[in-house]
Amino acid sequence: MSVCLGRPGAIAGISGNELAPDLYGSVKFYQINMGCLVVADIFGLPNSNTNIFGFHIHEGESCSGTQFSDTGSHYDPAKKNHPNHAGDLPPLFSCKGKAFLAVCTDRFSVDEILGKTVVIHSDPDDFHTQPAGNAGQKIGCGVITAL
Repeated sequence: MSVCLGRPGAIAGISGNELAPDLYGSVKFYQINMGCLVVADIFGLPNSNTNIFGFHIHEGESCSGTQFSDTGSHYDPAKKNHPNHAGDLPPLFSCKGKAFLAVCTDRFSVDEILGKTVVIHSDPDDFHTQPAGNAGQKIGCGVITAL
């Protein structure tokens, strides 16, 4: 998609916490006719049993607090059950600590998620456990800011 060569509407710089101190990367958001293209480029993911990591947009506006506790719950303005929250995204698959993901969603626009947080979890999302998919601890976070 040539849209990736253009300027994103927003970006989140991702940093890890004490559970994943080497974790870093970016998540870019492009507004397109179909919805929002989300492009994640992540490095330093820790080794795990599955090397699959939950990946969501959360309602909180800060990556502060113990293990990013101020990120709150999944972004869910329509009050739906998991995995139908607007902020529910496909998992990140680590390849030697690196992950790349590009997904198009019509669950939100770039403007609707400005100021929200992107969170990477220690475990894969099981896509059925309520309220958040049993995705484990929060290990990476970034605040979504307009460009």
